Amino acid sequence: MKMGLLTLCTAIMMSLVPGAQADNAYPQRPIKIIVPYTPGDGPDITARLIGDHIAQQLGQPVVIENKPGASGQIGLAQTARAEPDGYTLGVGLVTNLSLAPHAYKDVSYSSLEDFSPVALVAMNYLALVTRPDAPFENVTEMIGWAQDHPGELSVGTTSVGGLPHMSLEMLAHQNDFTFLNVPYQGNSAIVTDLMGGLLDIGLNAYTSIADQIESGKLKLLGITYPERDPQLPELPAISEFVDGYSSTGWFGIVAPAGVPEDILEQLNLAINEAIESDKMQKTMHTLGLIPVTESKGYFAQFLEEEDEKFARLVKDIGYEPM
Repeated sequence: MKMGLLTLCTAIMMSLVPGAQADNAYPQRPIKIIVPYTPGDGPDITARLIGDHIAQQLGQPVVIENKPGASGQIGLAQTARAEPDGYTLGVGLVTNLSLAPHAYKDVSYSSLEDFSPVALVAMNYLALVTRPDAPFENVTEMIGWAQDHPGELSVGTTSVGGLPHMSLEMLAHQNDFTFLNVPYQGNSAIVTDLMGGLLDIGLNAYTSIADQIESGKLKLLGITYPERDPQLPELPAISEFVDGYSSTGWFGIVAPAGVPEDILEQLNLAINEAIESDKMQKTMHTLGLIPVTESKGYFAQFLEEEDEKFARLVKDIGYEPM
């Protein structure tokens, strides 16, 4: 009781001393957000808008530092090694944060042990497409064709072990079919070969191939989001053909493990306010992103579920990390 009274008195006296609280307030210097990709993509554009809002809300500049390489692992590893003081944040995606530790060898960080989740920012999805003369009209027919032609369904993806590849592995595992994965250096080559009849199907971000779908050069079979996109309700979801199927892209803001909880809460609030702004909503819609505003606790639970999902998938399909 005496200790409690002493603590209370000390707090009251400190609150009366000019500058006592301000000296310990966060932030006191610029905040850095490491974007592990090149400038101009969706996460980079969104991170810059979030940074502008945080700067206005918290009264300190926010510096964006692009650190591309190794499918986003280099920048995220740098984030994990930073001081846990709230002055270094990083952009984590499903590919580099949750998938990479299970799909690749020698990843230097753990998604669950080396980061403090701050805020889940956005979700997105892939579009499963085929050529107009494909021998199937929908996902059910595609699965049936693949079951009747083991290993013949050719799929163009940008990397072995990446999200498009693993999204199809998940679909194949759930429906007992096999396919031929054909790795490409970029999405444009996949689209070209799809339209040229050299591939059967591809998985790309919808916004990157919307024009080809609308013009009839490619045929949309379904999106990997668990339900129809509220912004584009005309797009069918794969889950309408395969119950429970979902393989979403996403990204969020993380900090090194050990950042004080009050700082994480402050950052979460500022980021969510940024996402709710009209400018951010319009920009994210243009980029094909579905905004998310949730607590840091929600993001932490989400990361646990994603880690478990990919760990289980890699084990179930017997995938050997590269």
